[in-house]
Amino acid sequence: IIDRFLSTTSVDRKELQLVGISAMFIACKYEEIYAPEVNDFVSISENAYARELVLSMEKTILGKLDWYLTVPTPYVFLARYSKVSDSSDPDMENMVFFLAELGLMQYHMIVQFCPSMFAASAVYAARCTLGKKPFWTNTLKHYTGYSKNQLIECARRLVSFHSAAPDSKLKGVYRKFSSIDHGAVALHSPANSFLSLTQDE
Repeated sequence: IIDRFLSTTSVDRKELQLVGISAMFIACKYEEIYAPEVNDFVSISENAYARELVLSMEKTILGKLDWYLTVPTPYVFLARYSKVSDSSDPDMENMVFFLAELGLMQYHMIVQFCPSMFAASAVYAARCTLGKKPFWTNTLKHYTGYSKNQLIECARRLVSFHSAAPDSKLKGVYRKFSSIDHGAVALHSPANSFLSLTQDE
């Protein structure tokens, strides 16, 4: 919501927090059964903005987006593609989401690759990392609409982010997926031989 709004509207730096909490307010109303109230967001901002300002910005954002909130995101495709890949393996699902979250931190990735290709590449890279052969199946090709050759570039970058994750300054995603709760998948060796594996397949 923030990205889409800022792509249409210039905002003063001092109003970015207002845009952020208003976008979160909209997202909560859209996603949550019991959404927080506007006063909760005013409190989060340490009363930097009055209730009326948050509501006004909410209206402005929705107007700029033409009230169109349902857009394809990588998450929608990730959930489907990881089930198609192997619905019974929690490590597979965790690895797919780990690689995807690493990629989502790189803005150029989200801009360059469409959400469905990004998600399919995360599945491909995860299968290579976990040694799931064949690395790309006809079933995955059918449900994603992508051949492995179309995914190589994006998947290669995701693998490179995995390789760099332990030494990255931003360790939140790496720590999250190093925990037992997420199968400690971040601790797997990255698929550094990714390109040769795709050629040998």
